[in-house]
Amino acid sequence: MGIVERLVPDELWALFQRVVPEAPSRPQGGGRRRHGDREVLAAIVFVATSGCTWQQLPSASFGPSGATAHRRFTEWSKARVWAKLHRLVLDELGARGELDWSCCVIDSVNMRALKGDLTGPNPVDRGKCGSKIHLITERTGLPLSVGISGANMHDSQGLEPLVRGIPPIRSRRGPRRRRPGKLHGDKGYDYRHLRQWLRSRSITHRLARRGIESSTHLGRHRWVVKRSVAWLADCRRLHRRYERKAEHFLAFAAIACTLICYRRLTK
Repeated sequence: MGIVERLVPDELWALFQRVVPEAPSRPQGGGRRRHGDREVLAAIVFVATSGCTWQQLPSASFGPSGATAHRRFTEWSKARVWAKLHRLVLDELGARGELDWSCCVIDSVNMRALKGDLTGPNPVDRGKCGSKIHLITERTGLPLSVGISGANMHDSQGLEPLVRGIPPIRSRRGPRRRRPGKLHGDKGYDYRHLRQWLRSRSITHRLARRGIESSTHLGRHRWVVKRSVAWLADCRRLHRRYERKAEHFLAFAAIACTLICYRRLTK
């Protein structure tokens, strides 16, 4: 098995073909031969998981150069291919009954960043420039919704966009589902308006209360999302944000979530 087939197995390639846009036509002819989408996808996955730069991509192993892979990555990011692929993998899991909607967990993680869109001074890193990844997982830790913001944005501001960002996912029986039965969160989400908003959407809230509940008891449910954050760290491109464009950093986060869900799909 070559490196392309190892990074992009047949099952993942079949799913990707359902969401990738068609290559632009050249009625006038000419130009260079366009590299195959599977080889380019493998190169992008390699950059995401290894953390190397586009210039360091070993083109001899994949075919396309780093510049070619970056152009296709930009093209596919604008077409929202990565979010569509993540949703498609979630659909496959949902159809098999692999998603547990009874309890979802929300959390975030900070990392340093270069200056760019959606960055800000990190209050827990001496005010250095940083970004934040916001994440909602289902009961077993599979990411359902992901978002990014500046490191100085309060966690509570990410709850509503994240819950709204959960796509309608297939179920083994019945209609598609996009609302968790229960949502757990730490004391950063302890606000009355968030509790009211969750109740209005028929979501039971389990948000830790400041000054009442002990922080030592929060791990009973939050360990699931903490483990998912550790899984995200397998995508080394997320250890530090190098992308100045927010859509590119979000694309790498979506690729990491897709790979996490795909591993469960192939178990």
